[in-house]
Amino acid sequence: MADVVAVLDGRYPPAWAEEWDRVGLVLGEPSTGVRRVACVVDVVPETVDEALAAGADMIVAHHPLLLRGVSSVAATTYKGRIVHRLIRADVALYVAHTNADVADPGVSDALAARFGLTGLRPLHRPRPGSAADGPGRGIGRIGELPTPMTLAELTRQAAAVLPVTAWGVRAAGDPGRMVRTLAVSGGSGDSFLAEASVAGVDAFLTADLRHHPAGEHLAAGGPALLDAAHWATERPWLDDLAAHLRAALGVETVVSDLDTDPWTVHAAAPVPTTRSPAREG
Repeated sequence: MADVVAVLDGRYPPAWAEEWDRVGLVLGEPSTGVRRVACVVDVVPETVDEALAAGADMIVAHHPLLLRGVSSVAATTYKGRIVHRLIRADVALYVAHTNADVADPGVSDALAARFGLTGLRPLHRPRPGSAADGPGRGIGRIGELPTPMTLAELTRQAAAVLPVTAWGVRAAGDPGRMVRTLAVSGGSGDSFLAEASVAGVDAFLTADLRHHPAGEHLAAGGPALLDAAHWATERPWLDDLAAHLRAALGVETVVSDLDTDPWTVHAAAPVPTTRSPAREG
């Protein structure tokens, strides 16, 4: 396991993570051997089931299981039950979160690849002089689409190239607006709305956009917005992670396609029909 941790720490140094983040090895004995690694976005009972059924010795997750301080991991608690189950099964847990977001290549590079973006550059650069500061590194990516398309066309393409979720993809802005430059950011991205505007992109795709910030952004003339499911914007990274582990260590990998987005039902509003006014007579 120490070899796997060293490779992951080398590609996604824990020092690159935000101060509030909790990354690195969470569970596991470094001297234990690892033959198979399960790559997941979220550590939940369902993804743990998948990992154990696949015979994984280690789980590498994007989202931390223990992000906030806890005073107990008793098996009577939700997260405690997960911790106990992993320990009983002798399965290690490693987390790469904001340090994988800022890496080059990182989470948003995998997302950008789904759209064929070229000429990539960071959307949000690390603080100058910080541990994460360096060429190509930063959260989000900006690039050029292979072929310009309208916002409506891009929204349909996003729904086709991203993993399927009940949430789907919604967009805000003029459906006929031409999009040539696109910014993408895996996970929650409305804190980068201003930077997308300053960058002068035509559209910005991310997740977890909120009503008021999105409305004010558009009213100020900002780029069109595409809002996808949080899980769907980060799932593409798992393929890159798994490929890197296979190439670097020769370990077997399994990638979870289990949709862990909390939204499970979507109903589109009926399309309004045009009717002639009723006449008296």
